[in-house]
Amino acid sequence: MTRKIDEVAEIFRGIIGPEWVITERVYMESYLRDETPDVSRPPAAENLILLKPSSTGEVSEILKAANEMRIPVFPVGGRTGLVGGCIPTEDGIILSLERMNRIDVDEENLMATAEAGATLADLIGAADEAGLFFPLHPGDEGAQIGGLISTNAGGVRAVKYGVMRNYVKGLEVVLATGDVLNLGGPLIKNNMGYDLMDLIIGSEGTLCVITRAVIKLYPKSGCSVTLILPYDDRSDAIRTVPSILRSGVIPLAIEYVEIKELNKAAEHIGDEWPVQSGKAQLIIILSGRSEDEVYSACEVISEVAEENNAGEPIIAETRDEQERILRIRSNIYTALKAEMVDILDITVPMSRLGDLMNSIDETSRKYGVYLPVYGHAGDGNLHIHLMKEGGEVPENIGEVKREIYDAGVRLGGVITGEHGIGHLRIGELDRFISDKELSLMREIKRIFDPNNILNPGKIFPRG
Repeated sequence: MTRKIDEVAEIFRGIIGPEWVITERVYMESYLRDETPDVSRPPAAENLILLKPSSTGEVSEILKAANEMRIPVFPVGGRTGLVGGCIPTEDGIILSLERMNRIDVDEENLMATAEAGATLADLIGAADEAGLFFPLHPGDEGAQIGGLISTNAGGVRAVKYGVMRNYVKGLEVVLATGDVLNLGGPLIKNNMGYDLMDLIIGSEGTLCVITRAVIKLYPKSGCSVTLILPYDDRSDAIRTVPSILRSGVIPLAIEYVEIKELNKAAEHIGDEWPVQSGKAQLIIILSGRSEDEVYSACEVISEVAEENNAGEPIIAETRDEQERILRIRSNIYTALKAEMVDILDITVPMSRLGDLMNSIDETSRKYGVYLPVYGHAGDGNLHIHLMKEGGEVPENIGEVKREIYDAGVRLGGVITGEHGIGHLRIGELDRFISDKELSLMREIKRIFDPNNILNPGKIFPRG
């Protein structure tokens, strides 16, 4: 910032009130980081102001003033990202919409209107109270709606219901100039010209600030169960996945996991993984209108699994049992984080998952590094952890990452299916997309944000 912090802060105190303008660093420490592993996370800038507006009008006035002064603005949500996407890497403004957390459920249209600062837990709870269901579950229920949309969050339950893009039916957004746009609405069909809303979803806070969204909900399922299928051979587990989908059964989730990491995650939270047989396992979540429907699907999956050499399946029927399984699975990352350098999230065609895992094994042997792998087998999205060796970052970690990325793209995939580019993947993006595609992206950014004040240094290099 070319102006002094006190001078700038005073301008914003006039917009949102003095108590919501924070300049003391001690009170903004938790806004300076996300869940990116410590050794990879970019450092936050020194001269920052944290703003907490309470309305779209206040957000508009903030952005208008920031744009006139050419001050960078870094929108933050629940800070649950893994690529440094919301970290304020330049002097400027941290913009938190946590005070904007209202949710209204429209039961007749099966929609919710949620402000950007509401959390995933808030949305799940509001839907549940209305007798409805929000399926998406990327892991951390402290994630905020604006962040879920701006990163196009996915997670465990994408097989049946898709990713965040599939739920968003309307958006209210504020442009860098302070202009407010209302896009879409509680509609199933909308063919009114270019779909700006779809462009904004997944843009990582670089095009505008999302303030409100209309989100599709579903009727509650009458019954759900979780199956755990153990395998001695990983290839048998991977081969089972397309066989299940070809059977006509579409689970809510199909997760590939290995017993070593499951036991670490369970120990990390003081629990015990319920199935100790098999090196590799599939976790399959099924939902349906009735017990008959769900247990009929269980029978089909059990037959497919048996044909692919699965061990004895375990069925979790009660809600507590199912939540316990999901909680342990969701804590693999936190259990490994202390010894982690980075986490990749390559996506390949589902039929090439086994080939990608084989390539990762070859890289692991070649460089002598531990590379735990698990992920969303039902949609071809794997999480590959790059780990420290003896508490130190391996010298060849760059080569390891490059080989894994190259393998994923060679197999018809992309370098990120969920986490996005953020700050960490900037150096990789131009390796895997054409100059023309990158040029078009930059031009779109310039049109939305001509002074480059919104989350600068993310997706593209600064410049």
